[in-house]
Parts: sequence; C-alpha cells; structure tokens
Amino acid sequence: MNIKARVAEIAKNAKKAATALARLSSDAKDRALLDMAEALTRQTGLLMRENAKDLEKATQMGLSAAMIDRLVLNESTIEGIAKGLKEVAGLPDPVGKVTSMWRRPNGLLVGRMRIPLGVIGIIYESRPNVTADAAALCLKSGNAVILRGGSEAINSNIAIAKILQSVLTKRAIPEEAIQVIPMTEREAVREMLQLEEYIDVIIPRGGEDLIRAVVNESKIPVIKHYKGVCHIFVDVGADFDMAVNICMNAKTQRPGVCNAMETLLVHQDIAGKFLPLAASHLKGAGVVLRGCDRTRRILKDIEQAKEEDWYQEYLDLVLSVRVVDDLDAAVAHIEKYGSLHTESIVTNNYQNAQRFLNEVNSSTVLVNASTRFSDGFELGLGAEIGISTTKLHAFGPMGLEELTTTKFIIYGNGQVRT
Repeated sequence: MNIKARVAEIAKNAKKAATALARLSSDAKDRALLDMAEALTRQTGLLMRENAKDLEKATQMGLSAAMIDRLVLNESTIEGIAKGLKEVAGLPDPVGKVTSMWRRPNGLLVGRMRIPLGVIGIIYESRPNVTADAAALCLKSGNAVILRGGSEAINSNIAIAKILQSVLTKRAIPEEAIQVIPMTEREAVREMLQLEEYIDVIIPRGGEDLIRAVVNESKIPVIKHYKGVCHIFVDVGADFDMAVNICMNAKTQRPGVCNAMETLLVHQDIAGKFLPLAASHLKGAGVVLRGCDRTRRILKDIEQAKEEDWYQEYLDLVLSVRVVDDLDAAVAHIEKYGSLHTESIVTNNYQNAQRFLNEVNSSTVLVNASTRFSDGFELGLGAEIGISTTKLHAFGPMGLEELTTTKFIIYGNGQVRT
C-alpha cells in the first residue's frame, strides 16, 4: 500500500473509532487511562531502549541541544508521563456537560452541550511525551487522534502508541482511536493535511517553520502558535529578590521551551540598581545578554541588541534586555514584538498589575510569577495538547474543554414555528 492509501486508511479508521469514543462513559475512559499509566511504567525499560535508538540517530543528525533535550525518555520523564495520564483520568469529563440553559418566550428550553470535535491530527517534533499526552486528552474528551511525530522520535512514538493501543484492545475500545503514522516521509504529512472529510482539526507542535508549512498546506482548520516570544516586565517598586528568582526560573530552568522568557523589560527608575543584580545571576548561569543602548550604559560588557532580537525566540541561554520608560512603554513593546504567548509583570503596585492584565492581550498573562507556568499541567488542565495563540477556537494552553465544542439542545412540548 502506498503512502497516500495508507494515510487515508488511518484517517478512515479514526473516523469510525471517533463515533465509538463519543459514546464511551466517563468511567470507561478513566479506567483505560489508569491502565495506560501503569502499562507505560511497566514498560519503562522497553521505552528507554527504543528512545536510545532515536537519541543515537538525533546525535548523528546533528540536532540542537534543545531538540535532543525534548527527545529524551528516562525513568523520570516516563514517570511524569504516567502521572499526567492519571491526572487526566481524575479531571471532570467535559463531554455531555450542559454549559447553559435558558427558556424562550414560546416555552422552548434551549441549552448548549459539550461534544467531542471528532478526529484530531497532531503533527509534532521530538517530544515523544506528546504521543501519550495527546492520546490521553483526546481519549478523555472523546476524540480519536492521529499522531505524526518527527522522524527523530519514530521509535519512541511507535513504542508508546503500541502500549496504549494494547490497553484499548483489552478494554474493548477500538485501537484505531490512537494511531501513529508510521512513515517518516514528508509526503505522509501532505496527504494527512488534505483529508478534511475524515480529520476535523490539525494541531501542529514544533518550530515556526513546521507550523507555517502546515498552515500553508492544510485544507483542515489549524490551531497553532508560531513561536513564544515571552516577556517579563520588572516594574518600579518591584521586590528585587522576587524579580531575580522569577527571571532566573523563566530563562534558565528550561531555555529550549516556548514559555521561557526571551525579553526582559525593566523600568528606567530601577534599572541602575536592578540590572547589575539580575545580570550577575543570569550570566552566572551562562546566559548571554543582548541589551538596548540604555541597558548597555549600565551593563557595559554585554552585546548590542539588534532590531531582530526583539522578535527572536532564542530557545537558548540568550536574553534580550530593554530599559523602558514606564508601564505604557512596556505594554507598547509587547504589543509590537510579542507573539501573543505569555507575558509577566513583577510589581507591588496593584493598579499596575491590573492594567497589565487588562491591556496585554497575550494568551497567558501573569503577575509576580514565572512565564514557565504557561502550561496545561501547571494550570490544572492535566497534560496539555498544545498552546494556541490563535483566538479561534481556543486561546492559550489547551486542555480537555478546548478539545470539545458545543451543540444546541432544545426541549419542547409541541411548539411549531409560525
């Protein structure tokens, strides 16, 4: 069977499976998820062996340290994946939830009920944990999922999917509810993106080039974010120790992820004292600083920031720094250079905090906390399926509710329209 026919078969089978999934009880879905968590833990050795094949290939391919970091499966990450599945099992099931009801003058009782989207296609790079996370969220929300990971993680992804499918089979749930496209050729992605008859939505996860390619080729609606140019604004009167701790966490804990800080904005009235303190900690952690002219008058040994730096998602230990006049200037900078992903303000001024929350229109906005909290698991959604910076139909980290839509339900007692 050629690639086109094989991908079409996978999509058709997913469509059939989605019908069965939409009818599953919450208990049946939760039991399957708990079994999947146990099965993954039991198979830790197998998963690490398959992952080792991918890591060896990734090294030979010369992938970046950030990409390899996302690719690694070890005992800790596998335990984290299993924990994520258990968390999803413990979350309320959105399917069948009636979100509102109202009565019309003619006596009709009108409401909205949550239903699955249907078949979800996920296209992603590295991150084999996405295979399990996405499968869990789709199963709990009643959706079938087609997973197409990068060639660098093919062995890991197939191994995870087989473990999950074995649980589905034991639970008498169609195994086609969770499928991995086993071909690494790009043609498989192109064919997948044409199957609007069978696939309801595409969610790409990866670098900006991948996501733009998916958007350009897809006939299917795409939920996406291109990049995470995340900002922290340290306001006048901010607690310096708090600000330094937040900035260090946001930049250095995992610099290769989309919710890491890429630009630091500092109020001019505190820049002279705060910047040397922050720079000492950041440079001590290996961060390369690139500053505006005002910043470099204070930190004379750092690199000059160019215009393109303010748009840059480094995904590395590199940070752009700008001194700004005030809150208005910080908001204006974010509006011009931001990517609608995640922004934070460090402040002791309640009014400024509220203005920042109201005026910054990114998908996640924080006060006195690290940008690294822009994550479905950290926000209580369970494992996330991705972060959307497109306001339709979801905005920000996507959990279970974002994988459903609503239909109208209407109760009558014989009404007809006149």
